[in-house]
Amino acid sequence: MTLRTLWRDADPGGFAAAILLGTAGGYLCFRLHVPLAFMIGAMLTTTVATMAGLRTSVPPLLRNGMVMVLGIMLGSAFSPALLGHLREWTVSLTGLLAYIVVAAGVGILYLQKVARYDPVTAYFTAMPGGFNEMVMMGGSLGGDDRTIALGHSLRIMLVVMTLPFAFQALPGYDPAGRDWSLRGLGPDVLDVAWRDYALMALCCVGAPVALRLRVPAGILVGPMLLSALIHLLGLTAAKPPGLLVAVAQVVIGSAIGARFANIPITRVAHIALVAAGLTLALLAVTVAMALGVHLLTGLSLPALILAYAPGGLAEMSLVALSLHVDAAFVATHHIVRIVLIVLFAPAAYHLWRRWAQRRGRTTPPDIGG
Repeated sequence: MTLRTLWRDADPGGFAAAILLGTAGGYLCFRLHVPLAFMIGAMLTTTVATMAGLRTSVPPLLRNGMVMVLGIMLGSAFSPALLGHLREWTVSLTGLLAYIVVAAGVGILYLQKVARYDPVTAYFTAMPGGFNEMVMMGGSLGGDDRTIALGHSLRIMLVVMTLPFAFQALPGYDPAGRDWSLRGLGPDVLDVAWRDYALMALCCVGAPVALRLRVPAGILVGPMLLSALIHLLGLTAAKPPGLLVAVAQVVIGSAIGARFANIPITRVAHIALVAAGLTLALLAVTVAMALGVHLLTGLSLPALILAYAPGGLAEMSLVALSLHVDAAFVATHHIVRIVLIVLFAPAAYHLWRRWAQRRGRTTPPDIGG
């Protein structure tokens, strides 16, 4: 798809509405000192407006550009001092496999027995990650791809909206002395040297390379890996300016809200109730797993909860940055989680289906059925 095609297919009116609403909501939440203000505010205002029938849209090209900014920001958290802590992450990274199995099992059981989803839709909706891959795979195997997409979108939204506030009650989380200005997101625009801007811009090359190599979440992971490399090598210690990070939050939050366009409100309401139950179940597994690893290793409980939380990589990384939790730790765990899900979830489904066919069924059986 060429830039000319993207421009021709764009909806200027819907885009203007989404950005104006997102900016207004983000700024209001920022003034109210809401955690992750620009993203949560943009997400809420755009979602409400979209559900009310207002036409909103965010061009994929712009969203991808802002995701690359986020990737560069995350890469800047990988300092040379971090290399000495990698060994400490072995247990928590290994625990991701157990988390995925338990979380997916709980999710499938809930979606089939309570929400009465068909086995294919339940399976791919329950996976705690791999949004695009799960929607495509589930749809190709006969599941309801729109229900799968909406379920994942609502789960991510609910996690983003609840975790920043729930953190206030966590032991070990201390928001005292937090900078509630744009400098809390990053340096001023003029404080970053041109050489550092050039190095960070070069990291954007990682996106098309990662997509070419079929790396999951390549738009974010590619720039993040290159940014991590230049920071680990000590070539720069710079971060993207706070204003640009705020813009990225507004665009990503507005894009989430715009996903609900052209979907009947009754359907959204029904799936939202189902997603709320699923999110609650997955968060319970998240907290239990994080607490177990914390007691075993002594790693930060807030960081472990964000690392295991069933939100998107971009969204959870933004939450980590907003709450001043180790973003490199959180991002690394989410990348590993996505890779594990993308690699093994489809294969596990095919094994499940083959086992069902041997027992004379055409589709995998209901859990417990």
